[in-house]
Amino acid sequence: MEAVVVGCGVIGLTTAIRLREAGFRTRIVTKALPSETTSAVAAAVWYPYKAYPRDRVLGWSRATLDALCDLARDPAAGCSLLPLVDLFETPVPDPWWKGAVRSFRRATAADLPPGYADGYVIEAPLAEPPAFLPYLERRFRAAGGAIDVRPEGLTSLDELAADGRLVVNCTGLGAAALTGDDALYPIRGQVVRVTNPGLRRSLADEYGRRAISYIIPRAHDCILGGVAEAGVWDLTPDPAVTATILRRCRELEPRLRDAEVLDVRVGLRPGRPAVRLELERRGPRRAVLHNYGHGGAGFTLCWGCADEALALARAFAATL
Repeated sequence: MEAVVVGCGVIGLTTAIRLREAGFRTRIVTKALPSETTSAVAAAVWYPYKAYPRDRVLGWSRATLDALCDLARDPAAGCSLLPLVDLFETPVPDPWWKGAVRSFRRATAADLPPGYADGYVIEAPLAEPPAFLPYLERRFRAAGGAIDVRPEGLTSLDELAADGRLVVNCTGLGAAALTGDDALYPIRGQVVRVTNPGLRRSLADEYGRRAISYIIPRAHDCILGGVAEAGVWDLTPDPAVTATILRRCRELEPRLRDAEVLDVRVGLRPGRPAVRLELERRGPRRAVLHNYGHGGAGFTLCWGCADEALALARAFAATL
């Protein structure tokens, strides 16, 4: 059976890999290659951020964490494991997603920067986009998959419809125009890429005086964030936001004070009240499989959602 995946970010690539490696004749149709997608801007550390509903997100994120931990053993995949410290100014309960991680402990005083009273430490998978996205693309092509780049994009998913063919919609925010889904909305993010002064742990403050701040050390640089501006479509970096990110992150980690700014990038997360992962029948032998609306958790949910997408695809193929 043929499957045509629309979209080439981390959701589209992992879904296409699962389908192709399971035996589906799979190709990707995309407006842009992976390096030009929102996924390329992401900090890409495992963390269930602004994705719903929680009960389904928990399972998807657990499956993805397991997959990324396995890939961390492959130097070509660009994945690693690093300590992530979630910081709070007042005591907090364990997070709702605790059951998805392998390593969890409450933070000690030695883990906390000045001004923080509580937190927890997890071992978080990190999938560095400059290495991970090319790895996914190579893996898909090596399995026999093809990528069809159409810079003009699609005006409708019906352009790809055919009897006996499954169209898989992994277009993120693009799904709003392709499906008329008015539940989708952008969540604007801005990050600052700086040199890494030797940091080996990630720090995050989502609710305190420095919210939203996060520090993600990578192999050759460090990603600092951030913002989460719902409903904002502007892709232009804001110098005032850059200055705020640098100030907050340098307060969290003084060793960043002399780090050189390498780049500032903006991306639009595909926000939605619930991830849309479902099969939509469009005739006796036609269907669209939707897999979009992952908020700020595309890298956290990708493999788990791809597994479920494969199960839905197999169920559809069995009816033909």
